[in-house]
Amino acid sequence: MNEQDNEKNIRHAERMQRKKAVVEEKIAAAQTERGVLLVNTGNGKGKSSAAFGVVARALGHGMQVGVVQFIKGRSDTGEEAFFRRQPSVVWHVMGEGFTWDTQDRTRDVASAEAAWEQARALLRDPAIGLVVLDELNIALKYRYLEVGAVIADLLARPAHQHVIVTGRAAPPELVEAADTVTDMGLVKHAFAAGVKAMPGLEF
Repeated sequence: MNEQDNEKNIRHAERMQRKKAVVEEKIAAAQTERGVLLVNTGNGKGKSSAAFGVVARALGHGMQVGVVQFIKGRSDTGEEAFFRRQPSVVWHVMGEGFTWDTQDRTRDVASAEAAWEQARALLRDPAIGLVVLDELNIALKYRYLEVGAVIADLLARPAHQHVIVTGRAAPPELVEAADTVTDMGLVKHAFAAGVKAMPGLEF
């Protein structure tokens, strides 16, 4: 090893020591244990997929999980087929399809309200450790549900229950109420190049 490489290694070790001290200080300061409200939003792919990854993580820790899918009406997705086989998961597909398919606001509102009643039952159950409200943001965007009432129910859930809300265009009120918000940006999508939705990847 030449002198230049040795100096680089020394500087790197010093940086990592400083970083380690900062990270350990933050870990030591974070001692609160409670349920967390997460929001996955943005125009990029992966909002629901990320939520279902957390479902797998929760199941690995022996938690009970509830999933309510707003807007989406298809029941042939890989995630549903897999997670319905898990005894610790309850799964409800409550939508009638995307808004450009239904073209009927009255039906969409009725579906969203029915889905929210199912969601409220999960949010009131202290045995459910994780609730995923898939595409709820879309129902809120189109005002199928009243944002303030939804947030009130979310904040009134059991103290240790985690919730993940997905969908584009999360309303500002929900972003403000959430503990963790991820905005997934779109850089490229195969659909724009004419590639159809593929099983195992898109659904």
